[in-house]
Amino acid sequence: MNGSGPAGDGGPERARTPGSLIVSFAGSYLREIGGWISVGDLITLLAAADIGEPAVRQALVRLKSRGFLESEKRGTVAGYRLTADGLKDLERGDRRIFRRGEADPDAGWVLAVFSVPENARAQRHRLRAQLGWLGFGTVSSGVWVAPGSLADLAREMLAEADLGQYVTWFTGHHLGEVDVASWWDLAELAVSYQEFLRVWRSRAASADPLGPAEAFGRYLPLVDGWRLFPRLDPGLPARVLPTDWPGREAWEVFDTLHRRWYVLGREFVEATVAHQPQ
Repeated sequence: MNGSGPAGDGGPERARTPGSLIVSFAGSYLREIGGWISVGDLITLLAAADIGEPAVRQALVRLKSRGFLESEKRGTVAGYRLTADGLKDLERGDRRIFRRGEADPDAGWVLAVFSVPENARAQRHRLRAQLGWLGFGTVSSGVWVAPGSLADLAREMLAEADLGQYVTWFTGHHLGEVDVASWWDLAELAVSYQEFLRVWRSRAASADPLGPAEAFGRYLPLVDGWRLFPRLDPGLPARVLPTDWPGREAWEVFDTLHRRWYVLGREFVEATVAHQPQ
């Protein structure tokens, strides 16, 4: 997934850090309970994922400074609310995280061709960071490419970041062989998928029953680790990937565990926040 992108799809937080887990909690459950949670309840919930109180409080301060959350008291109860920008980031994340990884080959490709003046180097850096976060590969220094399914999202995000003025967009289909390994680091991406499988494959194969708290404690790091992949993997068509591409099995493992643990985890969340002020 992507570190200068929106908070809802990764932001600057590494996976399994307290801040990253809070973002994953927001995307998975916070919206469903009204977008606000007391600090005490969040501390209780994240304890199930082995995150201690001091780390939670420090992460909340960072997420507030980034504009992802805002503090809001309800009566005498201190809490945090998801901001409008945070909500938008999460909605964008939804469009990428919960999808099977391989694009429809008929969608073709989108090319971002850009030129930024020398006196706007900071904008050039921001533009490259945004394209990288979106999953674009590098054809040359000013030509970046991605599956056509990312075209609308890319144009939308760059326009909102006031970077669209530097980009000319093209869509099309390749006429010969495509060497995607020269545009994306597929070897490194494969290693990341294999590490995901090393952690989660056996749990997908196991049918051990879990209670709501334990399911939540497993689900949160699961989705937190998975949501980074859309920033690394743009969803390349199957025909340009190796036949033994591990991303396929990784998706199946993620989808299996998501279906198994998500609803149980929600039971734990709802029971924990049942008393919070409205």
